[in-house]
Amino acid sequence: MATTWEYATIPLIIHNTKAVLDQWGSDGWELVQVVTGPDGNGLVAYLKRPTGDK
Repeated sequence: MATTWEYATIPLIIHNTKAVLDQWGSDGWELVQVVTGPDGNGLVAYLKRPTGDK
């Protein structure tokens, strides 16, 4: 069966990016992409992890 995923988007604070991503990664989240936020100034990270549903 195919893996099912859940997704999260989080704002990234430039001076604390590694710590934020390390924390999410330790919770099982995988970074998919980082894009410019909707206001054109900040960054937003898109993450995913398997739901465990089959």
